Amino acid sequence: MRLQRRHLLTGSAAALAFSGFARNVEAQAAATEETYLNEVHGYGPLIQDPERFLDLPEGFTYQVISQTGDTMADGLYVPGQPDGMGCFDLGGGKVALVVNHELKGSSGLHRNLGPGGFHQERIGLLDPTKSYDTYKDGRVLPGGTTTLVYDLESRRTVRQHLSLAGTSTNCCGGRTPWGSWLTCEETELTPANGDVTKSHGFIFEVPAAATGLVDPVPLKAMGRFDHEAVCVDPRTGIVYLTEDKNDGLFYRFLPTTPGRLIDGGRLQAMALKGKPGGDTRNQDGAREWALGDWREVVWIDLEDVESPNADLRMRGHADGAALVARGEGIVWGDGELYMTATSGGPLKRGQILRYIPSADEGRRGEAHRPGRIQLFVESADERTLNMGDNIAVAPWGHLVVCEDNYSDVTKNHLKGVTPEGKLYTIARNVFSGNSEFAGACFSPDGQVLFVNVMYPGVTFAIRGPWTSVRT
Repeated sequence: MRLQRRHLLTGSAAALAFSGFARNVEAQAAATEETYLNEVHGYGPLIQDPERFLDLPEGFTYQVISQTGDTMADGLYVPGQPDGMGCFDLGGGKVALVVNHELKGSSGLHRNLGPGGFHQERIGLLDPTKSYDTYKDGRVLPGGTTTLVYDLESRRTVRQHLSLAGTSTNCCGGRTPWGSWLTCEETELTPANGDVTKSHGFIFEVPAAATGLVDPVPLKAMGRFDHEAVCVDPRTGIVYLTEDKNDGLFYRFLPTTPGRLIDGGRLQAMALKGKPGGDTRNQDGAREWALGDWREVVWIDLEDVESPNADLRMRGHADGAALVARGEGIVWGDGELYMTATSGGPLKRGQILRYIPSADEGRRGEAHRPGRIQLFVESADERTLNMGDNIAVAPWGHLVVCEDNYSDVTKNHLKGVTPEGKLYTIARNVFSGNSEFAGACFSPDGQVLFVNVMYPGVTFAIRGPWTSVRT
């Protein structure tokens, strides 16, 4: 199905600052899914989309600005599986969206969804010397990033091009304060276990202003593991990293030169102070903490971070690092960060954790004033929060969370989260296949929410009365 690029759906939205304490996300008896999904009013009930793609509240519209299979300015196709995404101000009313494409180097189907086309008919346009890796037959791996330039005033896509090539399973990532996108490989693929010529599981940097393919340089000091997302503290340049494993860790990277990650640095994992090997997951009857609880943390140095045996998290946990249940989305807020633990909680339907760094984060005095982590939200019912993944801070101060579940019954939604930890609904994916939302991010003026739906591979621009949210 090819969507109409100018299709608009009417639909209503938001204003508060993000601070305050968490509260339990309690499921309440309700006659309809809509009532269940709106713990608070939010923007009101969703209106059915006649095109059967996105249901939005009254007063909201969406526009399709890119989709898999479109021809880009470089002659290649827009790849499939759009996932994490960052928005950057280019000036003159234009923005750049740098988009990850979660295409696996080991999958034949994913190879066909790459920029060369389903039958690889345009793969010859892609120079293997400008890609990170190829299959053993010499063809470039399908993963990487595209960059889309969008004009906010004319509401049109100006151009698109491939900006990173030859990587695998580019899941999420994060923006840097210096104008680049960090794209993360969620894989530990090697030539020994896949049809590739190099090891994977690294982070790559893509300047947002690049007009062609960037040099594919793996930032190896940031570790080799199932990377999911990153965020950067603009005050210190410290990078925080999540890992998409149910027994994953939460990491930070102390750069040798803030703003120049290529110079290397020190990778560490979070531990709970006074409880080596702690467990933040609250799974399988083991409950470490309750909603609203805080824990002081310490950070453990990691060795052999390129991890040729794909055992970094196991070694880190053995040294005392705390377990996190599928750390996925992470975003920097106002002096603090928020991250999703997609399978956390007794129902394994998701948590949101909140971290406030030490005033001496990464420095000698940190031991006397440690950072603190809080269990901010924990799902008590899948209809309230169902496996939150990518996450963003909205201009009105709430969180926006992309759900990533593949239930045949419960649809994926975009959820808003208030400063008190209450949830409400922004959008619902009603397209066949119920694919995940991903890559939520806002335009610099706060007027447009950009978001991807992984299948059939569409990027949307959503507009509406964002300051009308009711809590």
